[in-house]
Amino acid sequence: MAKYRKLSRTASQRKALLRGQVTALIANGKIVTTEAKAKEVRKIAEGIIAAAIREKDNFDEVTVTAKVARKDKDGKRVKEVVDGKKVTVYDEVEKTIKKDHPSRLHARREMLKVLYSVKTTDGTKKGTKEVDLVAKLFDEIAPKYADRNGGYTRIVKIGQRKGDGALEVLLELV
Repeated sequence: MAKYRKLSRTASQRKALLRGQVTALIANGKIVTTEAKAKEVRKIAEGIIAAAIREKDNFDEVTVTAKVARKDKDGKRVKEVVDGKKVTVYDEVEKTIKKDHPSRLHARREMLKVLYSVKTTDGTKKGTKEVDLVAKLFDEIAPKYADRNGGYTRIVKIGQRKGDGALEVLLELV
């Protein structure tokens, strides 16, 4: 018995396809695809979500002092003249950060191997933001499924695609 479906693609194409679909599933919560692809994506997605659940509370909160540039009302850095040179003024700020334990860091890096980076836009060029999917997995998805033992995704059959008759399904997070 085969361990996976080849999906009529070379190894690199198959890996890229599955990475893209897993990323879309995590980012949007659901995708429409063929049944064979959905079954392969489900395997990968469930493994990633299980790792996020395992490591969701595996960190320490640490307070650090950081230097942050002072900004004026327009959001520009405040400059001061020192010895004839313009120098940016910095303030010291206390920040609380999460410091991952080694196992959580490893899980984070394993997730980054699979997930592509995602950008969201609000219609303007300046409104483009990078979405941290790994943080979304740890902060939103893992607590939601913490009391579940597997079965984080659902496959709902939609019907046959008009072009080639392939069975289309909706793959969604439960």
